[in-house]
Amino acid sequence: MATTLKYLRRKAREVSFGGVSIGANHPIAVQSMTNTPTADVEASVAQTERIAAAGAEIVRLTAQGKKEGEALGPIMERLKADGNKAAIVADIHFTPEIAMMAAEVVDKVRINPGNFRTSNGELERLIEICRRRGVALRIGVNHGSLAKRIFDEYGDTPEGMVASAMEFLRMCRSAEFHDVVVSMKSSNTRVMVHAYRLLVEAMERENMDYPLHLGVTEAGDGIEGRIKSAVGIGALLSDGIGDTLRVSLTEDPEKEVPVGRLIVDHIAKRNGEFEVAASDDYSPTEFKPRTAAKPITHSEITDEYVVVDAVSNNPTHEWRAAILNRQDRLPVVLRRSYEESDPERVGIFAALDMGQLLIDGLADGVWIDAPALNEAVIEDMELMLLQASRLRFSRTEYIACPSCGRTLYDIQSTLATIKARTSHLKDLKIGVMGCIVNGPGEMADADYGYVGSSPEHITLYRGREVVERNIHQSEALDHLIEIIKRDGRWHDPK
Repeated sequence: MATTLKYLRRKAREVSFGGVSIGANHPIAVQSMTNTPTADVEASVAQTERIAAAGAEIVRLTAQGKKEGEALGPIMERLKADGNKAAIVADIHFTPEIAMMAAEVVDKVRINPGNFRTSNGELERLIEICRRRGVALRIGVNHGSLAKRIFDEYGDTPEGMVASAMEFLRMCRSAEFHDVVVSMKSSNTRVMVHAYRLLVEAMERENMDYPLHLGVTEAGDGIEGRIKSAVGIGALLSDGIGDTLRVSLTEDPEKEVPVGRLIVDHIAKRNGEFEVAASDDYSPTEFKPRTAAKPITHSEITDEYVVVDAVSNNPTHEWRAAILNRQDRLPVVLRRSYEESDPERVGIFAALDMGQLLIDGLADGVWIDAPALNEAVIEDMELMLLQASRLRFSRTEYIACPSCGRTLYDIQSTLATIKARTSHLKDLKIGVMGCIVNGPGEMADADYGYVGSSPEHITLYRGREVVERNIHQSEALDHLIEIIKRDGRWHDPK
């Protein structure tokens, strides 16, 4: 039976907090997170206002301890006095008591099910505070920080992430509390996309319609970080999934907001319907490549590859229909023209348009036709897109957190230094994480990890294993390089 493909947003219930509403027919909201120490009220207020001025409707601050939790009240008072319009979210990880303290003053509280206990009625008490004050709750699942009992049953998988989220959602529904938002974040775009899709299926089976917050964690910086974020977020927005989003970059947080806005605006322009004549063995929650061809850039095309163009305002669905309607299994290269002269905009648009087809295994190559750009820039961008889609690894990948008030060192300059000395390495993933709260879990895919353990001190990891603890930052990168050399994975730059 023929089906029609088109852009249509998933219907989610409305959730309102702090003057902001998401879900239902509301526009997709863009948000960011401060990286100032939350206990520093002046700095946190100033940065929150900069983020809001950049266009963010929602701003999140970390509250990892009592002094940070106590600072939220004065921050909220200052923001209110200054006429701030952004909704304020407190990010909680380990301490339910701080979540309850935060719920008394902020607009929304985010908890991580992997780190938040459900025993002794703690979640129920938090829900009652949220209900009394009209505070929303985000169930924020992170790949790599699942509770041990979930991990033991499901492993570090999208299915485990869904099980973790659904457990908390059922508790919220049992308490008849529905001002709930859910996120399923990962630095691996394929894991992230599959987790959200599985969650939507699970919620539909149980008649839940909670709105979804999208994000690719630890995307890094520069054009590479923007492309990686656009691949994951764009794949889901193309499905109509997503009600609010954050682009997590290792840069000043106010720089995340224009990127998020660009993503939202680009997807909102999609129109057109495309008919698929027959079903295929494609699965939206399982990676099943359509062919065994090598993922390629446009300069590597041979006669065995078929180039498929997209000319509509909805290239993702146009390509999907064209590929699924093919009667052969020839490898497909996606081609689209972009008139922009800004490489970042071209990279973001191409990632939004092509990323879903790459993540789903329906396409085998990319051709970014951008006459205003240098050929070498285009080739590099295409390789970034293939790597962000988990198809072809041609460079060192940096799983770098955007930093927040928990960060224990200057992560932006450190990432630049690490890149300068290691970017020549191939097929290697290095996690650069600000602290131990998310660090070891969120860099689950990394070969090596550089994680803040105390002010100016670093702990080094090989995979999930600690190799060296509490090395002064001035020596940590040299130690990391020595570990890579001992493992036989180092080569000198050409």
